[in-house]
Amino acid sequence: MKLKLLLGLIIGMFIISSAGSAYAQSYSFRLDQELVDVFWNEDGTTSITYRFVFSNEAFGAPIDYIDVGLPNSNFEESSIEATVDGVPIFNISSSDYQGEGDAGVALGLGSQAIQPGTTGTVEVTIGTIRDVAYPDSEDENYVSAVFSPTWFDSQFVNGTTDLQVTYHLPPGVQPEEPRWHAAPPGFPSEPLAELDENERITYTWRNPTASGSTQYKFGASFPASYIPESAVVQTSWLDTLSGALGALFAGLAPFSCFILFFAFIAGIIVSAERGSRRRKLQYFPPKVSIEGHGIKRGLTAVEAAILMDQPLDKIFTMMLFSCIKKNAAVVKTRDPLEINVTNVKAEDLQEYERQFLETFLPENKQGRKNMLQKTILDLVDSTAKKMKGFSRSETVAYYQDIVKRAWQQVEAADTPEVKSEKYDELLEWTMLDKDYDGRTREVFRTGPVFVPVWWHHYDPTFPSARPAPAIPTGGAGNVSLPTLPGSDFAASVVNGVQNFSGKVVGNITSFTEGITQKTNPPPVATTSSRTGSSGRSGSGCACACACACAGCACACAGGGR
Repeated sequence: MKLKLLLGLIIGMFIISSAGSAYAQSYSFRLDQELVDVFWNEDGTTSITYRFVFSNEAFGAPIDYIDVGLPNSNFEESSIEATVDGVPIFNISSSDYQGEGDAGVALGLGSQAIQPGTTGTVEVTIGTIRDVAYPDSEDENYVSAVFSPTWFDSQFVNGTTDLQVTYHLPPGVQPEEPRWHAAPPGFPSEPLAELDENERITYTWRNPTASGSTQYKFGASFPASYIPESAVVQTSWLDTLSGALGALFAGLAPFSCFILFFAFIAGIIVSAERGSRRRKLQYFPPKVSIEGHGIKRGLTAVEAAILMDQPLDKIFTMMLFSCIKKNAAVVKTRDPLEINVTNVKAEDLQEYERQFLETFLPENKQGRKNMLQKTILDLVDSTAKKMKGFSRSETVAYYQDIVKRAWQQVEAADTPEVKSEKYDELLEWTMLDKDYDGRTREVFRTGPVFVPVWWHHYDPTFPSARPAPAIPTGGAGNVSLPTLPGSDFAASVVNGVQNFSGKVVGNITSFTEGITQKTNPPPVATTSSRTGSSGRSGSGCACACACACAGCACACAGGGR
């Protein structure tokens, strides 16, 4: 009897534990593709269609609800239709919306929920949204249409997203009349202009390696005569701001003026500080972004990293890897980092690699930090010269695609040996992925990493390859390559970056600021009667998602469950 009772308690505890684990699961998915068509209609309304391709992680919870943010709350819920893999769903409700912002709809997938380890396509059409066109700040005869596609919480979405946004301008607009606004980072500076099946002008922006958790804004302006005058929203930014703050301080009426004043001042200070801090880390000259068109091909991974404003400690580590692979350097100690320069005159070294190695010659130890700074300054200058006449945004998108394809080659390898060989071959490119640490752990989590034959020159505590005449490893010759767990290998690379920062250049932020002061100095203060930002978005209206633009039609984030 006691044995049965004990067995029952054990089974009960197991069931409770399993239920708790299942309950603790949260969404974790990849947004492989997001296609958005935005129709700016002749009656002044907007219609939007979304096509999402979700790949649910094997360890994630079923995707049973999807929140889709909308530009504002002036939409007709009855005009919304949705399908999952072509099967209609009918649980569509604005009251169940749990994403960021005030406006959006929740899609209840029900029996069509996307199960762990599977892929599903969700298509949504929002037939009617009003109050989306605003006066253009540059031309009183034009209206401005700015839109931000819905994005998802970064704690849920993984990897990159093939994001494409297509504007369908009102019927009758002539090819020479509309104007596109500045594109967000990572997208071509100019959209693809075509005609759709209804002879409407279309602008298409696409970034195959966009972030599914980032807000991107797109915009265009067209003559106001193509939509009714009554459809153009005339609310000023001050009216909207006052209304929002008025509701916030309704219960604090006696003190609202003081609170509003100090909140306004604090907001300016915080915004200025964040902007200043962000600018101090953007060392690549911003003027290069507007100098030309087309893609600059042929840059090295390090030059591409400079173009992308990658952290400088990562760039130095990429240089170190490249020099070691070219048999021009050997790490003597990792902590503190000491490098033995073996061949500073090797023919295959890039000029910046030669400068980098000269920094570590014994006689240059005292001035090492200044020499590293000069190495970066010269590299920024040479990269900027190579970019002259080319589009920075298009070039960045091009190299982001190279990074994506580099990882695809590694992930597609059939065996651990071949996978390790590909990773060795494409190491510097894979490091340009913002999540290269986590991605390396993920790629190699099911097997060992056969470390490169040169790895012991980077990690002096690690054994070198040994002769192994019996079975050659994937493409590495007749050697027996030591192995490391994937997580340990990734940690070794990451620790190398951190070690470079802490032991060689000190505070990496201060080091970068010293370079930024020369390559991207703060603008000289001027006075002007006009305010605004790039992309014809200077009137400063505020809508539901708190954007500041000439035409506010910004969707707010979904995925808030």
